[in-house]
Amino acid sequence: MGLDISNAPGLIPHQKKQALDTNYLSFNGGTGDGDSDTFAQQYLPELYEAEVERFGNRTLQGFLRMVGAEMPMTSDQVIWSEQNRLHVSYDVCKIKSGTTIEVTVENNKQAAIRVGQTMVVSNGLNSVKVRVTDISLVSSWSGTPAVGVATVTVQAYKFADLITGTGLADEETGIKVFVYGSEFDKGTSGMDSGAVTSGVRAIQPDFTQFSNKPIILKDMYQVSGSDAAQIGWVEVATEDGTSGYLWYLKAESETRLRFEDYLEMSMVEAEKKGANTNLSVEGSEGLFAAIEDRGNIYNDFAGAAAPGAGALGDFDAILKQLDKQGAIEENMLFLSRATALDFDDMIAAQAGGGYASTANASYGLFNNEEDMALNFGFSGFRRGSYDFYKTDWKYLNDASTRGLTGDIDGVMIPAGTSTVYDQMLGQNIRRPFLHVRYRASEADDRRMKSWVTGSVGGAYTSSLDAMQVHFLSERCLCVQGANNFVLFKSTI
Repeated sequence: MGLDISNAPGLIPHQKKQALDTNYLSFNGGTGDGDSDTFAQQYLPELYEAEVERFGNRTLQGFLRMVGAEMPMTSDQVIWSEQNRLHVSYDVCKIKSGTTIEVTVENNKQAAIRVGQTMVVSNGLNSVKVRVTDISLVSSWSGTPAVGVATVTVQAYKFADLITGTGLADEETGIKVFVYGSEFDKGTSGMDSGAVTSGVRAIQPDFTQFSNKPIILKDMYQVSGSDAAQIGWVEVATEDGTSGYLWYLKAESETRLRFEDYLEMSMVEAEKKGANTNLSVEGSEGLFAAIEDRGNIYNDFAGAAAPGAGALGDFDAILKQLDKQGAIEENMLFLSRATALDFDDMIAAQAGGGYASTANASYGLFNNEEDMALNFGFSGFRRGSYDFYKTDWKYLNDASTRGLTGDIDGVMIPAGTSTVYDQMLGQNIRRPFLHVRYRASEADDRRMKSWVTGSVGGAYTSSLDAMQVHFLSERCLCVQGANNFVLFKSTI
């Protein structure tokens, strides 16, 4: 048997004397098979060992730390109660005749209007002041929530009845009423007895109860023993300060950073289980869901107007809504880039049409100097009786999160704390309007757990030739007084 030299290194003979690339080192190729590798590959290239941070600081957390707090809890549900309005009013009413009004009430609650009380009856443009002479109990309820109708008999003060010369019409719907006081004749009994033939005699204060459940978040990173012992030529670095030439250090660190971002993003985006009965988990109420359910939504802020021209009118509409709610003086605006610029243009437009002029506006929180022309952004302003502090929210600008969708433009969050009744403690407590509750006890703290398993990296818990890093948290968000929050959304 002859000698096979087909795989032996050497020259390849040809019939003619020629300079062929198969017999010389070349500058192209680079296949790694030794036949036509790049000449320069035998030398160390000029390397930039450190990674280039082309996206800057990629983490998104910090929003909840700015506006709220984190507190432990030992239950799998958090319950709180919020006050209802103090004064009695109804906005779904109908004029049944010249002396009667039908008041629609919900949730099996009798109308809190009493004989002897004085009310304003209005269709929005015309108002009539009346005194209540009788009110019927709701006898039947229907629908979900249960709805009933109470008939209130009244006597008008200035007019002969509710219809004649008042601007109100018989069978007119959309009528609104509110109680402003009472009036009784001399020598008559009090409101709790006497002329009452039906209806309530005393108003019992009521409250609205809310609850939320924590969700369990998990993540895991794994690296084999061989890869953990592999040195690299790129010096890795992450936002938390982790650095080195071992690639798995970067991967584990980024997994942790990503999970920490998920802890905040979940509190913002979480949804409770709805119509999908096949969903095996219950979900939780996040910030956006709470505002959409119990708060205020403003669509397309300054969307149809030129910069600065229509934004002030839009913003004043928001202020009018805040007046109807808690009228909390200080509020924080966390905005996308486009909406933040709309606010800057809105404020600048009040300065005589330009940033350089400060003669026609007083910004309250700023020193009005000529140097202001160099500052095209505003971090705070005052309008009406409210102070607002504005900042960009990175979560809404990042191209891999809400910056990808563009349907959320920002949120307005009241500053300070609210007083609520805690069902577990049995007392009134003060809490930030926005705060996170996490599961913790003497046995286990589930705010942010991490542990290592396997047989690599100092862990000897199993025969697996790898290191597994596990992450876990159990938490939920409490949005109290959501009627004072505003969610800016985009629909165009």
